[in-house]
Amino acid sequence: MKMRTHCRRHGGFTLLELLVVLLIVALLAGFVGPKLFDKVSRAKTQTAQGQLKLIADALDQYRLDTGRYPSTEQGLAALVSKPADQATWRGPYLAKGVPNDPWDKPYTYQAPGTTHDYELLTLGADGKAGGSGEDADVDFWQF
Repeated sequence: MKMRTHCRRHGGFTLLELLVVLLIVALLAGFVGPKLFDKVSRAKTQTAQGQLKLIADALDQYRLDTGRYPSTEQGLAALVSKPADQATWRGPYLAKGVPNDPWDKPYTYQAPGTTHDYELLTLGADGKAGGSGEDADVDFWQF
């Protein structure tokens, strides 16, 4: 009888195998990551548009009840709590209060506006006028 000697290979991965797997994961992250972050920034812009529409509808209801839009001084808070000088106020016009924009900053409201009865907008992620991408302003009148 012949005796066989078996070489036992210990379980595990070689350094080369680990490096190949890490390279593949890095390549996938490089391709998928930017597309995913682009979708997140687009989702925030779409959320801002939806919230602006909701606030604009509440402003229109306020105007129907009181005969005018809230002043800049009263601000969007007039949609939630009754201003002292509004006898015909029938609010609150927003069930959960005035939301912040998706970047957790308050929306900008001014009445009268320069081109419309009021201006309602968010300045985007950077909080500054202008910009592009996620930093772009989102104005209610743009969409």
